[in-house]
Amino acid sequence: MTKTFLGIELGSTRIKAVTIDEKHIPVSSGDYTWDSTYENGIWTYDLDEVWTGLKSVLSSIENREGIAAMGVSAMMHGYLAFDKDWNLLTPFRTWQNTITSQAAEELTALFGFNIPQRWSIAHLYQAILNREAHVPQIAHITTLAGFVHYRLTGVNAIGIGEASGMFPIDSEKRCYNEEMLEKFNYLVSDHNLPWKLIDILPSVLVAGEEAGRLTESGATLLDDLLSPGIPFAPAEGDAGTGMTATNAVAPRTGNVSAGTSIFSMVVLERPLKKVYEEIDLVTTPTGKPVAMVHCNNCTSDSNAWISVLKETANLFGAEPSNGDVYTKLYEKSLEGDPDCGGVLVCNYMAGEGVTHLNEGRPMVVRRPDAKFTLANFFRAILYSTMSTLKIGMDILAKENVAIDSLTGHGGLFKTPMVGQKYLAAACNAPVTCMDTAGEGGPYGMALLAAYMHNKVAGESLEAYLNAHVFADTKGTTLEPDLADVEGFNTYIEEYKELLQVEKTAVEVL
Repeated sequence: MTKTFLGIELGSTRIKAVTIDEKHIPVSSGDYTWDSTYENGIWTYDLDEVWTGLKSVLSSIENREGIAAMGVSAMMHGYLAFDKDWNLLTPFRTWQNTITSQAAEELTALFGFNIPQRWSIAHLYQAILNREAHVPQIAHITTLAGFVHYRLTGVNAIGIGEASGMFPIDSEKRCYNEEMLEKFNYLVSDHNLPWKLIDILPSVLVAGEEAGRLTESGATLLDDLLSPGIPFAPAEGDAGTGMTATNAVAPRTGNVSAGTSIFSMVVLERPLKKVYEEIDLVTTPTGKPVAMVHCNNCTSDSNAWISVLKETANLFGAEPSNGDVYTKLYEKSLEGDPDCGGVLVCNYMAGEGVTHLNEGRPMVVRRPDAKFTLANFFRAILYSTMSTLKIGMDILAKENVAIDSLTGHGGLFKTPMVGQKYLAAACNAPVTCMDTAGEGGPYGMALLAAYMHNKVAGESLEAYLNAHVFADTKGTTLEPDLADVEGFNTYIEEYKELLQVEKTAVEVL
């Protein structure tokens, strides 16, 4: 029987599954489309749909009886609160929400460590500040990956990279930061809560450790598509799986994941000199410190424009496939001016922590003398997907953070050379896209499952990936083009001015 390793990821727009063989090559996959909803001022997902989606993707996986190990990943951060019997106390609050500004600001000041609005601890503290009725009933808080992992294995634990998006991590001890735990407990002591923070957080595990096995009740949740007893790797977030999928887990390496959201992960050699609200400090799946620039908005607005332009083609009797429309428009953008000819796009469907906006209003703005061509328009749309990321990456450049290699993966890079070329210009660094660039998170999770199953004593994740996974991997590397770099720099200065218009739009629309 052929041995395979299964990675599952619950992303923002798709639930995906990938199996890889013993040579770490993808052999089977499935996906299910879902989306968040905006209810009562909260971005959320229906957790019942988790199981519908998982059963759908697993039904597409071949040779399920040959799965030797597996793991679950999901979009990071957010807030899932449960009582002692694991009943959900309030609808899932996703990473898209920007409703915790007071909590994030107070905790950042208290810890001397940046706490973004989307982190679980910011959501918890905001709920405390709001005196929400469910808070005294809390027995567990976790992430989406942690919740699914618990339901399938009965183990309330997550990987250290995922945990680092809930609460700050001590990278040396590879656990939650004990000093900050105590500071938080003292901060909320006047609220007379019946729990201590450490008691409601999931346990922390590192890559390579076994994190439980599929239980009979877990298999039942999946309509017995998988057999009980399959060992699980620690549940990881989409940041950790992205780092793994791109071999960016060693110091001086980095990757950019670009889909519904866009974020960069750069593994640090040394701590940053200052605390930056624009930069998260998280970890690799083995606990190494990472600087993360996380932006809520990436391809949602461009996807909407592509849908409208496809609809326009339909009016004339053309029926191009979605893939063809994406490819043609991406490639057309290459004909545009390096600075987009004065056409500006803000792609904010939701708020954006890096630029301090709690809501978004997508917009296209151009001066009367702008060169408003399809090429410039769509180039500006694609620039907008990574403009906010560039603002954060420019901070790391000023900190002299060394990056030997930067790898791109996710939907933005599926059309060869285009997104890669613009990212190289935005970051002024060579960007590599591997043949597996479109596989993304579930592929990374499958690799973590394989590492847990196959590693020999003392073998690091970096050594395993270099020796067994990426030694012969093919990819393309693009150096930044000087004209593109200068054009993007011109564009980004105008984009920063455009954000003043965006703030006004949020206020009046």
